[in-house]
Amino acid sequence: MTPQTSTAPLPPGTITSGEHAALEAEPPGPRTGMWRRRAVRAVGIVVLLLMAYLTVTFVQVWRASSEDDVQRSDAIVVLGAAQYDGQPSPVLEGRLRHALSLYRRGIAPLIVVTGGRQAGDTFTEATAGYNWLRDRDVPDEAIRKEVQGRNTFESLAATARFLTDEGLDEVMFVSDDYHALRVAGIAREVGLDPHVSAVSVDGASVTQLGRETVAVAIGRVTGYRRLTRVTG
Repeated sequence: MTPQTSTAPLPPGTITSGEHAALEAEPPGPRTGMWRRRAVRAVGIVVLLLMAYLTVTFVQVWRASSEDDVQRSDAIVVLGAAQYDGQPSPVLEGRLRHALSLYRRGIAPLIVVTGGRQAGDTFTEATAGYNWLRDRDVPDEAIRKEVQGRNTFESLAATARFLTDEGLDEVMFVSDDYHALRVAGIAREVGLDPHVSAVSVDGASVTQLGRETVAVAIGRVTGYRRLTRVTG
């Protein structure tokens, strides 16, 4: 026996399964499209602002890398770099030579060498710098050592503590050229009045400038102490 299909009329307003599928397939209404356009526009504006911020920061990093802000100061601070069994690496020796030149010119009566001991090292970076300066007749009383810092922020924060205890706050920093803007920013954050005299042989590379641009851009927003906690 063949089943019979009901042909009774549906109540007014009833939506059939076919009609329901058609409604679901309809494009979003004007209000939904408007919000989507606004969201896309907002994301585009954020991206453009971020690109502008990074571009301005890059230019500032580049300009700082080419400046030599030599002024009479209370102390010359040498940023640490690698050493090999007590012998400064070429990078560290370049910084030490530059600091020694500034010291002999009378820019400051005191040199601070910074940098702790890396894993497996016998000497700290600061001790290697200290020995190098003593071998070149810099008197012991004209040298201070910061031996605990594992990165730039830690070294400068520790240096700031003992310099300010001695009433010293105007500091001439010696580091590589691409590092200049971030060093100055960290120094201000820890309470020092910075000048930077950069060491440069061939000029900063685009990669170095780019890396510093990102670090400075983030550090200015979060603070350099917090940036160090994230990046190590």
